[in-house]
Amino acid sequence: MYFTTPVSVPVVPGKITFRKKNDHTYVLLETGRVYKPEKQHNIPQRVIIGKLVSPSDRTMMLPNETFKLHFPSVKFDETEQPRKRSCTLRAGSFIAFEKIIKEYGLDRILDGIFGNKSALILDLACYMIVNEDNAGQYYPDYARCHPLFTSDMRILSDSTVSRLLSGITEDDIIAFLEEWNGRQDHRQKIYISYDSTNKNSQAGELDFAEFGHAKEDKGVPLINISLAFDKTNRVPLFYEEYPGSVNDVSQLKYLVDKVIEYGYRSIGLILDRGYCGAASLDYMDEQGLSFLLMLKGHKALVSQLIMERFGSFEYDHNCVIQGTEISAVTVERELREGDGRKRCFHICYNPLKMSAERSQFHLMLDKLEAEFRKFEGHECSFDGSFTQYFNCHYKEEKGKKIFLCAERNNEAINRTYRLLGYFCLISSDKMTAEDAYLLYRGRDASEKLFRAQKTFLGSKSMRAHSNEAVSARIFIEFLALIIRNRFYNLLKDEMRRLKVRRNYMTVPAAIRELEKIEMTKRSSGSLYRLDYALTRTQKSILQCFGLSADDVLLKTQELAVTLEKVNDVLSTEEEEQDDGTTQEC
Repeated sequence: MYFTTPVSVPVVPGKITFRKKNDHTYVLLETGRVYKPEKQHNIPQRVIIGKLVSPSDRTMMLPNETFKLHFPSVKFDETEQPRKRSCTLRAGSFIAFEKIIKEYGLDRILDGIFGNKSALILDLACYMIVNEDNAGQYYPDYARCHPLFTSDMRILSDSTVSRLLSGITEDDIIAFLEEWNGRQDHRQKIYISYDSTNKNSQAGELDFAEFGHAKEDKGVPLINISLAFDKTNRVPLFYEEYPGSVNDVSQLKYLVDKVIEYGYRSIGLILDRGYCGAASLDYMDEQGLSFLLMLKGHKALVSQLIMERFGSFEYDHNCVIQGTEISAVTVERELREGDGRKRCFHICYNPLKMSAERSQFHLMLDKLEAEFRKFEGHECSFDGSFTQYFNCHYKEEKGKKIFLCAERNNEAINRTYRLLGYFCLISSDKMTAEDAYLLYRGRDASEKLFRAQKTFLGSKSMRAHSNEAVSARIFIEFLALIIRNRFYNLLKDEMRRLKVRRNYMTVPAAIRELEKIEMTKRSSGSLYRLDYALTRTQKSILQCFGLSADDVLLKTQELAVTLEKVNDVLSTEEEEQDDGTTQEC
């Protein structure tokens, strides 16, 4: 919350920076620095202490609560700035999101669990999708310019958001996941794509932030997050958060238990190569779950199979998977000796993948060779990871092992050449190579969800320093993923139906276009009304959601009537009584 009395921007040499966000310029104070070993320099840690009164004047600003903490000696009138609603509201994306929320019944599920907090949770999820950010301090600016699910469309502050995050309990989250999965179809066989990622954490207070195997190692503790996605019905089912020290193979058993507890019986799991552990596969067999997993061609388990079939199917037209450039052949083998169970090994060859992998392989060899040259004539030795494709030569000099040079091991390089472009899909059920490939290709949906979470929901950073706040943010991000994923699928289905590709039929582009559907209030006594008729592009996008121009007109009129009854200025007392949660520590 920002106060009404302007103050001078503090003069702290080297510590004050400015960041423009939408229509406001925020003032940031550097509070410390964290050394990053991998970058070999310090990263500044900053907090927002206010926003400029005018973007062109960097001397005066409106302070917030954080300013008071860092500059207690500065005295000013601590009357809060009234939050007046903008005269122009961007209603298009809200109308589309509301249609999805009603379709899935998310509002009813949340109402039953969170009561009067549910509307703000939905608003935060929509805010993350539209702004591609999860920073709570920017939410009031979003609320000022958009219709809201919150009762009376009240513009709540970032302090209220903070209290909400502290008030969402683990029991609430479990209740939502149980209700959400209980509404899914348990009768048909579904294939669940399961994947995980991790987030680097700099908050020392998090119980489940531990050191582990990072995908992007920054030398800090990790939080692991996994996602189960119904590939058959294209719906996110549930997620897990667990300590960074727990590896993927160990966690898979608990995933299987959750799947069974949620009532799914006839299912198959689509897994990445990181889950190929004997104990995990045995446990899935015991529980009667089928699986499909992928291994790269250079893995010892499949390289022998590839060499046995080398040259026998790659250029056979009968082995080409229709609609792709991939050739494949299926053989039945035991996954490990003495297993007693025949698995289908679908050996696939992709010439485009071979070309890309070969180019990357050459770059890797060139980089290694350049590294070797740096150490010529010096005392050193190299381990197997460096010498896999090179023969290193040394000489003894005064009891020291001096490195002379490294030459390429042509035999090892040629052996790798023959495996480039190959990969193997292993299925526990009998199926053709084409069925296995098309099924595994659907796994791309879960990977896109993770990219959407980090890129389009601002989840690369959690911006929270307590267990409760982090868990609540992850939960709201999962809710946003459900909405955004449905948004994405409806756009994709429409493109398939029209058989044309439109630049505006991506989620970010469609949202930007829907944000242009504006309701404007011309004077204090008038109603909000559509500023202009819908464009052809906007109609095409809305058609994906089953909405016509008349539907949008009726909805904007309904919103205008609601807004007419609402006082534009929300008093401090009203805000503090909006929920019974406590302030986050």
